[in-house]
Amino acid sequence: MRRQPWRVRALAIATATALITTPSACGTGVVAHDPGAPLELTIATFTEFGYEDLLIEYQQTHPGIKVRHQRTGQGGPYHQQLFTRLGAGSGLADVVAIEEGHLADALAAARRFHDLAAIGPREVTGDRWLDWKYAAAKAKDGSLIGYGTDIGPLAMCYRVDLLAAAGLPTAPEAVKPLFASWEAYFAAGDEYVARTGKPWFDSTGQIFNAMHNQLATGYFDTDDTLVVASNPAIKRNWDAVTAAGARGQSAGLTAFSAEWEAGFRAGGFATKTCPSWMLGVIKAQAGPRNAGLWAVTDAFPGGGGNWGGSYLAVPKQSAHPGEAAALAAWLTAPEQQIRAFARTGNFPSQVAALTSPRLIGTVDDYFGGARTGELFAAQARKVSAPQYKGPGDGRIQESVATPALWAVEQGTDPEAGWRQLVDGAKKIAR
Repeated sequence: MRRQPWRVRALAIATATALITTPSACGTGVVAHDPGAPLELTIATFTEFGYEDLLIEYQQTHPGIKVRHQRTGQGGPYHQQLFTRLGAGSGLADVVAIEEGHLADALAAARRFHDLAAIGPREVTGDRWLDWKYAAAKAKDGSLIGYGTDIGPLAMCYRVDLLAAAGLPTAPEAVKPLFASWEAYFAAGDEYVARTGKPWFDSTGQIFNAMHNQLATGYFDTDDTLVVASNPAIKRNWDAVTAAGARGQSAGLTAFSAEWEAGFRAGGFATKTCPSWMLGVIKAQAGPRNAGLWAVTDAFPGGGGNWGGSYLAVPKQSAHPGEAAALAAWLTAPEQQIRAFARTGNFPSQVAALTSPRLIGTVDDYFGGARTGELFAAQARKVSAPQYKGPGDGRIQESVATPALWAVEQGTDPEAGWRQLVDGAKKIAR
């Protein structure tokens, strides 16, 4: 999941509201269209989807349509406002992005979204996507509420210069033993901290989330029963990551905060859990002067997994649902998703894209000429199915687990932090 900084949520809500709301929307959201003017569609996304150039092209190839892109950097406030507006029945864009951690909440409100299998282009069928990606967006009534955009196969990114300064290996193949398992990863972190006195990773929250997404069962089982307290694997991950943080491995930086972004530029941490979309974040935040200092390897503790991925949906508030579905279908076609990957690292969920020579041949000079297309295609094949996300899953991670881990980093006893997580999850799951 593309996570948002819980501490700055209040500051970002106003921005997220503006990005989800259309100025012309009122009441049901239906507006009159002047036949002599271009039909205007709005699309709302968060963080980096890589759509800027694609939307320009869409308007050029569809001269009767004007597309307005509303984008925010914060996923949490974005979804908070999306569901608020959805419940109010007004103010949403024609096409809205929904992150996989919040998909269960959208499926629970499926009646408020158009069935894309009914209103979308006839040639767009389920065989466009990986089976599990397509199936995840189907509601209990059988309606399809979203076209899949990306997935988030996991790899590990690291600072070559910082590992070298600590006397650790730096070549992508040579670093693999450091990331062979979580035990190996934390052991390497102890060695790095002992040699440099500097943090090994950015935050316990980011590490915990990667570990958590690898579990067969997460916060909920498939019956939507909360299992935080009864799933021993969650507690084991909590104990491991808080212990590593206590040994100085964490920089204590809240993801997507200004301090976290600056950490990429200043070498504030040596390693970073890297779902494919994180490549775009690193390049944007570390900047041109750090090109070549960051590298990526296909090794990942625990063997990999999926972290993130989104969908494009058409709310029933849209005044132009057919045209909105056509735009969403075009953006999620293999050709467009390959181009989005080249721009941001968002890895395609489309079957044809995964074997495309254009994707497999993608080389990223920023990461030392890494063959990122081939690398993440291999990582994607390690994912047989994503972890089930029950209603409120995203809110538990963003509003409960991450703040609880932050509290521990600030001195709260880990057991007290664990109780904070369990109690907070129960309140959301009620």
